[in-house]
This record gives sequence, C-alpha cells and structure tokens, in this order.
Amino acid sequence: MDPIPYGRQHITQQDIDAVVEVLKSDYLTQGPKIAEFEEAFAGYIGTKYAVAVANGTAALHLCNLAIGTKPGDKVITSPITFVASTNSVLYCGGEIDFVDIDPKTYLMDLDKLEMKLANSHKGTFKGIIPVDFAGYPVNLERLRSIANKYNLWIIEDACHAPGGYFIDSEGEKQYCGNGKFADLAIFSFHPVKHIATGEGGMITTNNKDLYKKLLLLRTHGITKDANLFQNTIETAIGNELQTPNSELQTYPGWYYEMQDLGFNYRLTDFQAALGISQLSRAEEGVKERNRIAKKYDEAFTNNEEIKIPFVDDNIFHAFHLYVIQVKKRKGLYDYLRENNIFTQVHYIPVHLQPFYKYLGWKKGELPIAEKYYEHCLSLPIYPTLTDVEQSLIINTIINFYIK
Repeated sequence: MDPIPYGRQHITQQDIDAVVEVLKSDYLTQGPKIAEFEEAFAGYIGTKYAVAVANGTAALHLCNLAIGTKPGDKVITSPITFVASTNSVLYCGGEIDFVDIDPKTYLMDLDKLEMKLANSHKGTFKGIIPVDFAGYPVNLERLRSIANKYNLWIIEDACHAPGGYFIDSEGEKQYCGNGKFADLAIFSFHPVKHIATGEGGMITTNNKDLYKKLLLLRTHGITKDANLFQNTIETAIGNELQTPNSELQTYPGWYYEMQDLGFNYRLTDFQAALGISQLSRAEEGVKERNRIAKKYDEAFTNNEEIKIPFVDDNIFHAFHLYVIQVKKRKGLYDYLRENNIFTQVHYIPVHLQPFYKYLGWKKGELPIAEKYYEHCLSLPIYPTLTDVEQSLIINTIINFYIK
C-alpha cells in the first residue's frame, strides 16, 4: 500500500480548472480573485471582513502590528502550538508568557489564565493569543469576559479550526474566527489544513478600523485610495505646477502613498482561485473528518493503552488533528513507519525550544503541557483517507500493543 501521511491535500479537477483559468487571465496577483476569496471566506466563517495573506505566520504578524503590539508588551498564549503563534509577538518586539494547558482539551487552561492575571499587576499584559488546537474551539465567550476585566485584546489562532464552533451561553453556535468575541482571528491554508492554497492565510475581524489597517500593512504600507491620501494634489503632480488649476482637481492615476511600514504579504490570484474552489467543499470536508474521528473513537475507546481526544457536548470539533495519548510512543511511532503509516507529534512545547529557553523558560514550568508532549501522537486524518487505510492504521496500532 502507498504511504499514509498524517495529513494530505485533496486537489480535484475543479481545483485545477480554477487555477488554469486564472493563469490564462490578465491577473496573476492583485487581481479580482483576492476580493472574491475574501468575501466567500468571510461568508463561510460568519464575519464582516477577511484579508487574504501569504501564509498563517504573515497573518499572525500583521494582526500583532495592526493591534499595536510594541517592544516590551507582554502577550499570553499556549505552549502547545506551532512556534509562529509566539514568534509573531517577538517580531514586533513584544514578550511571550505562557499559561499551561487543560489536561482534557489540550487548550489554554482558562482557570490558570484567570489565576495568572489575578496575581499580576493590572496592565502587566496587553493581549492573549488563544489557540484552537487540533480544531477544538476555545470558549471565547468566557475568554472575552476575562479579557475585558483586564483590558486585553484577543487574537484567535484558528488555523486548525475553520468550521469548528462552540455553543455559547445563549445556545447559539459561535464559529471559530467569526469575530464576535476575538478582535482578530487567523487561518492557514497550508496543504495539510482544511483548505489548501499551497501556502496562504486569512485574517478575519468585525472591526473596520483594524480591517483598513491590515489592508495597508499587507502591501508595504501603501495605498492607492485617493480618499486616504495625505499629500496634496500639487505634490502628487510633481513639477507640472504651471498646469491650470482646473486640471489639478484629481490625483494622477500613477500616484500612491506609503503611509506605514508594511510588508509584502499578498496572496496571488491563482492561490485565491484554488482557495475559492477548496472552500466549496469545506463543510463536506469537516463532516468527513468527524466521521473518521468517530471511527477512531469506536476502535480505541476501551483500549487501556490509548487515550482518545475529549470533546465536550457543546463543541463541534473541526479535527484538523486526531491526537491520541499513548504509552510506548516512540516504539509505536517507529512501528507505524515500518508499516508505511506516518504519524506526527503536535507539538513540542514552545517553551522547551532552545530559542525560548534562552529567553528564560525552563523545563518543569508548564508540567501539563510537558506531560502531554511525552505521550501525544497525531494519527492520519484527512477527507480522502479511505476506510481500508483507516482500518489498516487501527489494526496496526492494536497489533503493536498485543505483540
């Protein structure tokens, strides 16, 4: 049998046709497909605004810039995440602090967060970056209440969770990234994610001012919107100051202004076309991930060697990852590889990375995250995983523990 990876993109003829159509068009970048993708994604998530960017890391960086993270600002996040969640704060000169995870959900423990904030001077922290790890939605309603008490902003890292939601206190579905509780949210379109554009990312928000700031920062801090220009028309025209005043009533078509120090974090039109096509199957893909997860649950529920993921009744899990906790992890990982099944570990706790240890973090400071890391293993889960392949994965794992 062909190798079975832990994650895989699903490219259809529809996807290929969408990309080819753009390749034959007048625009490969900065064209109409960008806005079309943004509008479609905002509709899917249920937010007012969406800004397409080059990747999820760029999305995190721009969010920190837009919300005003500056040197010395302290930001709290989870240690169980990819390093981009934390690095994005450092890019702006900020500082990272961690709150340990909940042993059931593997998300930031909100009880511990409240304790940390209560034991710190008001104003110590500026914001929080919660992570919807593996596709499990953070209870942002509760987090917003905590954040408001301490005047903190929220950037939701929803890279794993498009289509996931929690039920709020009024019985309403709150989809990840919908902007009701978080100031900003980010998504990734890396090939192993729900929606693939090769590389790519999206920022969502309901805040119009942040939206405008993001558009500026995404493209070098440059605008071509005459309504926002700061220089006079005379300055824009240049040396043609002898031109009759009647011809100086509008800015020339070539004119633009750099109004902030931004970046080239744009997405291309052919990536956006791929994203639009992939988005049309997103809901179906999340349902299939849940079906696969249920089959794993049924296979391992009564296995004492394996702890399956916890999912609360008020949660719809997006299942970017299906993470089990196991004994003899290294042996199982190697055994699966020998059988052409490729699992992964998500994640090495950020505070144990050498760079963050240089910043003063030590082993033992976040014991729940460290214990989780010692036993976690992500099994293959993606919409095109076949029943035959999944049965092989399940049987191989069971055989390892009885051999």
